Amino acid sequence: MKEFLKKYAKWMILALLLFIIIIVTHEMIRDRLHGFDEAIYNAVISIKSPFWTGFFKVITMFASVPFLIALSIALFFIFKNKKYGLLSLMNLVLVTLVNQVLKLIFSRPRPFEWMLIEETGYSFPSGHAMVSMGFYGMLIFLIWRTGISIKAKKIWTVILALLIFLIGLSRIYLGVHYASDIIAGFALSLSYLIIATAFITYYLKCKANVKNNKN
Repeated sequence: MKEFLKKYAKWMILALLLFIIIIVTHEMIRDRLHGFDEAIYNAVISIKSPFWTGFFKVITMFASVPFLIALSIALFFIFKNKKYGLLSLMNLVLVTLVNQVLKLIFSRPRPFEWMLIEETGYSFPSGHAMVSMGFYGMLIFLIWRTGISIKAKKIWTVILALLIFLIGLSRIYLGVHYASDIIAGFALSLSYLIIATAFITYYLKCKANVKNNKN
């Protein structure tokens, strides 16, 4: 049973994520999520204060395209394997483009009555949620392929996972997205990451086998 779960756990998670995406999208299209979205928003905004407003304004910047482009460039110098830096940038471009296409398809208006900051464009799925999960999630995957210590890998995983969560929370607090936008954005990018990282792992394994056979 343990071997089965170890082998197929990520695909079971993928199936669950796809189910969540279908349900949330269906309910959004049918306009049945207002009660859910409002309940989550009211719970999050209940902590409203100048401190939290300032905090979340800073946090949300960690998923802005200019910041992530700059970080992608920096990764070329941070990673010894320059292909990881290139992969980070390509990954950012792909996730951003997919998000923009989906926003145009669904054309859901933002919750303008809740906004604490100014935002334009459509709401579903959340760009910040998709991009943060897609970018930092891939970064976690790449970190685990580096030669740093296990302890350092675990610390960076916790830090980046917490950052992803806080970015999603910031979009609800700042009133620029519905909770369902965030859930859909996270689920979409996590689904993509499961498939993309499985493909990358398989490709690198095949490449290593070819290299070993030549030797």
